[in-house]
Amino acid sequence: MVWIGSLQQAKSDFLVLEAQSGNHRAFALLYKHHNAALLRFAYRLSSDEQLALDSVQEAWVSLSKSLRTLDDPRSFKAWAYKTVRWRVVDQVRRRGETTEELDEKTTIAAGSSLMAEMATSGQLAAHIAQLPTTEGECIHLFYLEELSVAEIAHIQAVPAGTVKSRLNRARARLRQQFKGDE
Repeated sequence: MVWIGSLQQAKSDFLVLEAQSGNHRAFALLYKHHNAALLRFAYRLSSDEQLALDSVQEAWVSLSKSLRTLDDPRSFKAWAYKTVRWRVVDQVRRRGETTEELDEKTTIAAGSSLMAEMATSGQLAAHIAQLPTTEGECIHLFYLEELSVAEIAHIQAVPAGTVKSRLNRARARLRQQFKGDE
């Protein structure tokens, strides 16, 4: 199983290197592989489907322009998520909202096509939506997008220990929420 993960990582690294050298097909494959997950993440942050779509589109434009500056191909995934995160914040600010309002808006919109794709269980998705934004973001990135603690720390621009604390708090809150449902 570990070998398969290593093979996938090698393939991803190769695509990044090829895209850096100007191979448009390699960049298209990176887009195809990562776009849906980036959309889910942007929607998780904003609870606004159009804002998520715009943010991810802007992120891909930014990534395409600055891909050659990426030193380590292994960091592409975390770099892409961080870029999307900043684009969401930029979009919110352009609308005249504050990031605090973004935190308040981060609730699950029932029936959304992006959320239907993201959630494996409506009940679980609803409980994750009730978490504070940073904790919900950590849970989403760690479990749904399968990013490492180090990658999440890079995306959120915090130490790895902070990510671990957020994950532990989020798990404890989810346990409490599910106990209340019984």
